Amino acid sequence: MDTIATKLMKIKESYGARALAIYCGSVGVEHLEAAFFAQRFRGAYGTPNFFSVESGCFRQRILTRQMTFGRYITEDIEKAKCIVLWGHNPDASRWLVAKWIREALEKGARLIVIDPRRIPLAKEGLHLQIRPGTDCALALGMINVIISEGLYDKAFIEEWTVGFDQLKEHVKKYPVEKVEEITWVPAADIKRAARILATHKGASIVQGTCALDRQRNDLQNSRALAVLQTITGNIEIPGGWVSSRILPLTDLRVPVKERPIGADEYPLHDELWGRHAAYGQGMVLPEVILTENPYPIKALIVTAGNPALTMPDSKAYKKALEKLDLVVTIDLFMNETAELSHIVLPACSFLEQTGIGGYPIGLMHGISYIMLRRRVVNPIGESLPDWSIWSQLGRRMGYGDYFPWKRDEEMVQHLLEPSNMTVQQLEEHPEGILYAPKAYGLYKKSGFKTPSKKIEIYSETLEQAGFDPLPTYIEPSRSPVSTPDLAKEYPLILTTGARILEYIHTQLRNIPEIRHQNPDPIAEIHPSTAAKYGIVDGEKMIVETEEGGIKIKAKLTPDIAEKVVSVPHGWAEANVNILTNKDLRDPILGCPEDKGLLCRIRPA
Repeated sequence: MDTIATKLMKIKESYGARALAIYCGSVGVEHLEAAFFAQRFRGAYGTPNFFSVESGCFRQRILTRQMTFGRYITEDIEKAKCIVLWGHNPDASRWLVAKWIREALEKGARLIVIDPRRIPLAKEGLHLQIRPGTDCALALGMINVIISEGLYDKAFIEEWTVGFDQLKEHVKKYPVEKVEEITWVPAADIKRAARILATHKGASIVQGTCALDRQRNDLQNSRALAVLQTITGNIEIPGGWVSSRILPLTDLRVPVKERPIGADEYPLHDELWGRHAAYGQGMVLPEVILTENPYPIKALIVTAGNPALTMPDSKAYKKALEKLDLVVTIDLFMNETAELSHIVLPACSFLEQTGIGGYPIGLMHGISYIMLRRRVVNPIGESLPDWSIWSQLGRRMGYGDYFPWKRDEEMVQHLLEPSNMTVQQLEEHPEGILYAPKAYGLYKKSGFKTPSKKIEIYSETLEQAGFDPLPTYIEPSRSPVSTPDLAKEYPLILTTGARILEYIHTQLRNIPEIRHQNPDPIAEIHPSTAAKYGIVDGEKMIVETEEGGIKIKAKLTPDIAEKVVSVPHGWAEANVNILTNKDLRDPILGCPEDKGLLCRIRPA
């Protein structure tokens, strides 16, 4: 701790506070205390450069829905009469959602699955086997059908939206015959899916966490899905997209005036958060570290994350980490980032600390539910809770006024103050407390929290920033269409990030009982594709892009589209991010593009 504090003070004296960058895993979902205290330390130190894994996914969806509806709204699956699983396989990631969907099907709900893989639930509904990276085109084709056939909710649109007339003209550019050529989805199935969605009140599109987020059409994908929900009138009704009251927690952030790295290149990524948040775009961080342009970054502290493995273009991140004067990782395990660090501080597990659990911020399914995560044993060895590590480091650097808390319960009570809840209440309710039920028809009282007070189908925010105000499809950066010469050398379509039930991103592979169930990284390809390139089921193959190659075991399955190679993420021994390029990004928010790119395969 003393060594870190001394080095950080010297760096600040020599280069200014902005020479420190802080990287955190999921900011609002998985580990509230780690994120809150990392941000507090960032402000106390004075650096604007706070980054998150959410530079890559999910955060853009929140920003997009805020831009369109004025608040984040999410699916009401339990009451849905029509469910669209769009790039999402809950059997391998959110099994409770899979349970809800099957219960809805038993009650007569309709199911549409949009995925290049025939996931288990695809066999229980209409499956649209899409070419990876073309989702925006498919959504626009469905909007075209709904509008041209008069299936939209006229009354809701007239009273509660702006921009429908412009949308009506815009989608004429996406007839289903053209969309079929782009997406590989038959025109008849596009029409059928659009009609099913439009004729069911209480319909929810359930969007995958990374499938639509990590594309060149990143923001426009989410905008298109928001428009589909809107024109069918499935907003804030049972079974549609609904609002939830977010549990108010104490904001520990300390304002920083300077803009973070990435704000100039992607101003909306920064501005939509507001100046108080000042999130940087992590896709540009390696280049800034390596070039020292616009200024030097000399130190990095990583908490609750593993960017050396999880961020695109792993080679660039590794070079950047090796260049820094100080890299500190706070983690339970010696992960790939920790191995490249100068100092590793041992965080304790959730079983060794008391904190906030449940879904307090209501991002999933509109549930605002809070529990007390109880300490079961005291921290083992020299490990400490993340919040305590940040606090002790802050006090060593003279920031004691910002970090007065000494015990878990004291810290939790402070976070709970705006909610009028207490630690004692949560102790009396170990099963947890529902902070607020889902809200239906909230807009009827106060409108939407947009400049127009209506749903903004046509986004002036995007127009003023120089982007298409209506969802518009652009072809993946590298595809048979956009780069036909490259496609001759790399003829297959790469998609990444398919979930595996046993693991959460990079986590849990070091648990022997779990690793035994799913020991090896496995890439899926169609048997006809495998036969063409001499690939044998269960044998290893080389998957290559322009960036590099990995060796991975092949699984032949007719459940994946021909010409598509699906490579999972999170494996150090077959790191898919060696195949990706940090410079291929969504032009609006800067999120990475690793869906729908080109690759080739050969036997290992």
